[in-house]
Amino acid sequence: MVIQVCIGSACHLKGSYEVIQTLKSLISTYGLEEKVTLQSSFCLGICGKSVSIKVDDQVLSLKPDEVIDFFKKNVLEVING
Repeated sequence: MVIQVCIGSACHLKGSYEVIQTLKSLISTYGLEEKVTLQSSFCLGICGKSVSIKVDDQVLSLKPDEVIDFFKKNVLEVING
């Protein structure tokens, strides 16, 4: 699984650094370094809804306070079946 987090201007201002740090921590906590690749990216096309993220081929919007719920539902459940 590849997760890209936009670090462009709008997303940076709305918390992309916090989103990245939280995702890095969760990936490490759950030992998913071999299954989840976290990357930074520039514009993913939904700047008005920042922070933009792309999971495999799906582009989503995520606020810093939504990262843990997102991770549980969209990463752990997918990987663990």
